[in-house]
Amino acid sequence: MSDVRVMPVPNPSIGQWYRRTNGQLFEVVAVDEKDATIELQFFDGTIDEVDVDTWSKLLIEKVAAPEDWSGSVDMDPEDFFGNEEGEIPAGYHDPLAFLDRTD
Repeated sequence: MSDVRVMPVPNPSIGQWYRRTNGQLFEVVAVDEKDATIELQFFDGTIDEVDVDTWSKLLIEKVAAPEDWSGSVDMDPEDFFGNEEGEIPAGYHDPLAFLDRTD
């Protein structure tokens, strides 16, 4: 008798994170029903595409998004904030500061 549990592969869901048996994390970022392909983005930012048949054979499980999911986003602080020091612009911490005001 084997200890291996065979579980059905979850249907791909955009924005959902999955883990392969080797521990590699990835997120489904697109599903193209016309071409029957699924686009994946791994935690390190690598993009891959698999067809629906390959998806159904993957040994994966649904997982929560990593605590620091920004690992897959290849951006520096200046890309976020527009300055080399990575300083947060005045009012950035206050979401109401970005609303149009009619003073």
